[in-house]
Amino acid sequence: MRTERNVIGLALGSGSARGWGHIGVLHALSEAGINPDIVCGTSVGALVGAAYLCNQLDMLEDLVRSLHVRDIVRYLDIKLVEGGGFVQGKRLMDFLQKHIGIQSIEELPKIFATVATDLNSGRETWFTKGPLLDAVRASIALPGIFTPVKLDDKWLVDGGLVNPVPVSLCRAMGAQAVIAVNLNGDIVGKHLRKSRGKPVKGKEASTERKLLEKLSAGLKERAISIMPQPSGTPGLFDVLASSINIMQDRITRSRMAGDPPDVMLTPRLGHIGLLEFDRAPEAIEEGRACVKRMLPALKDALRLKEFWQ
Repeated sequence: MRTERNVIGLALGSGSARGWGHIGVLHALSEAGINPDIVCGTSVGALVGAAYLCNQLDMLEDLVRSLHVRDIVRYLDIKLVEGGGFVQGKRLMDFLQKHIGIQSIEELPKIFATVATDLNSGRETWFTKGPLLDAVRASIALPGIFTPVKLDDKWLVDGGLVNPVPVSLCRAMGAQAVIAVNLNGDIVGKHLRKSRGKPVKGKEASTERKLLEKLSAGLKERAISIMPQPSGTPGLFDVLASSINIMQDRITRSRMAGDPPDVMLTPRLGHIGLLEFDRAPEAIEEGRACVKRMLPALKDALRLKEFWQ
């Protein structure tokens, strides 16, 4: 029997705007006295995980709770141009550079790693050292949305394509007990059902439509196929978002079957769309609520791990 605590890993999964739920999860875990030794993130999980380990989680929470569509447009620098996506991401990275301060993964107080996908080989790329913001930017490069990143002669995109909830990376980094946060548990079909056959206008307009309406007049015509069609036929964005949802759900199920975590946290966030970053308050609260629902299981799992290892 061991008396010392086991090494706890936290795997923060992908999920775009649903990822603000990670903020609530991290706060609730800390309040329960559960502090991970290792944090691994995919996509938005990498971004939130980096802010957490840089002691900037409160700063990030204050920012995202106050986000409006105009702010999202400003940070995402949306442009319909060549380059593999219509979000450049430079303004977001500049903002993080200004507030996070820490330059490299090695400077962080705990073990941290992110996942990206090699666009050529389809293999996972793990960032366990080197520039922190490069690791985050590569991991969040959602195909069709963010432009890919070129690092070391590789074109890299979102890690959610290959490892949406990086349990395996946590274990590879030395975790003996892994808590996973899966944001993709109830997402299949949600985006498509929300928009199909409904006129999208006024207060009911989606964040995606509001974002694209901020484009210059010359770009609006090019963007029109992205929007849901009045006939009920899904627009390009609907197809893209729903396809990403299906892919991440299926890959997550497959990876979890082969390498299950000790505890799975699944916030109920399927109603939040891919780019609805302005819905942070409800995502954060659901992240907290999810931990509270699972607290008995969390404490039991971690206690059992201590006893048997």
